[in-house]
Amino acid sequence: MKMILTIAWRNIWRHPGRSGVLIAAIIAGLWAGVVTVGTMNGLLHQRVNYLIESEITHLQVHHPEFLTERRPADTLSSTAALFRFLDEDSRVQAWAPRVLADAMLQSPVKTSGVRVRGLDPQREINTTTFHERVTEGSYLNTEGIRNPVLLGEALLEQHRLRIGNRIVLTFETAEGELTSAAFNIVGQFRSASTEYDETTVLVRASDLARHLSEVPLYHEAGVLLYDIDDAPALAEALNAAFPEIRAQTWTEISPELSTLVQLGGLMLYIVTMIIMLALAFGILNTMLMALFERMREIGMLLSIGMSRVRIFMMIVLEAVLLTLTGAAAGFALALLSIRHFSASGINFEMFAEGTAELGWDHLVFPILSTGEFVSIGLIVIFVTLLASLYPAIKATKTSVIQ
Repeated sequence: MKMILTIAWRNIWRHPGRSGVLIAAIIAGLWAGVVTVGTMNGLLHQRVNYLIESEITHLQVHHPEFLTERRPADTLSSTAALFRFLDEDSRVQAWAPRVLADAMLQSPVKTSGVRVRGLDPQREINTTTFHERVTEGSYLNTEGIRNPVLLGEALLEQHRLRIGNRIVLTFETAEGELTSAAFNIVGQFRSASTEYDETTVLVRASDLARHLSEVPLYHEAGVLLYDIDDAPALAEALNAAFPEIRAQTWTEISPELSTLVQLGGLMLYIVTMIIMLALAFGILNTMLMALFERMREIGMLLSIGMSRVRIFMMIVLEAVLLTLTGAAAGFALALLSIRHFSASGINFEMFAEGTAELGWDHLVFPILSTGEFVSIGLIVIFVTLLASLYPAIKATKTSVIQ
């Protein structure tokens, strides 16, 4: 075996130019593939984390019909017992109650349909990171201002408003009547989604609830857990303890996020297979060229007693050694690139406007796990072996008489 390995290695470098070009192609292809997969993983990971950490949390509790109907009267019941349950459960890191309403925003310039999110400022700060998106002004915990409101930068621009101006929100009360209230703009925010910024306004839950009903009410409770894997079990426990409400995990609240997570794993194999299949033709071409140049040599080796099995192994080893040499360098280069970009990020600022429309951040931090590196390595070996089979089989059929 050692002798075949030595011969295979020396055969590779008979034509250093040809082998070098193929190795360079393998290095470039693997580097590009690994960095692409890492970037896609980072993009998906950031999107999922952003939505969980800034808005939907790990788990949400609603009236069973609220998400489909969004009626102001579909409020949470038994809130005292529900909130006490959340306070006492060791799996819960923090939770925040919310009052939600659909409204019309009126300004001197125009009228727009918006979704109003009434927040408990202190609990929301402990539960989500959305307060970090405030770019100017102050958050909703401002003292001394009646009915403070936060608007997205895009919505402010559309209505030609600025901090200090007043807007009027018209919405339906829990009794089914229309009411209007004036709110004072205390700050502006910019999220990862332009659509969210154009359609969402943030107010204090107590202010919104006062205009919706004479009694305190809540439509939603967002729950942040210490471990995301506890979400299904806690949702089941809440649904069993409070049949009149419906607790849902983040995958149920936002099925597209679950799809994105699954898509990330699938894209790893798709991208890697596409790149390796392209490289497989290069490996196949190189091995066939080398084979046709060495027909007499292989015939001689057969004539002096080398078995056809060893001939087969020699050709396969040449392809494997050639690929692994390039793959090792490609993986090393990709690992260095991933480590560098995971700290500094890849800036797609030129596409910032388009990515914001889709709700994606233009600064991406690539991520690639050890398991994904191993998976790519196994795909490389598999495709290499597959590409080397035809030349190896053809070599074993060489006639001793040339």
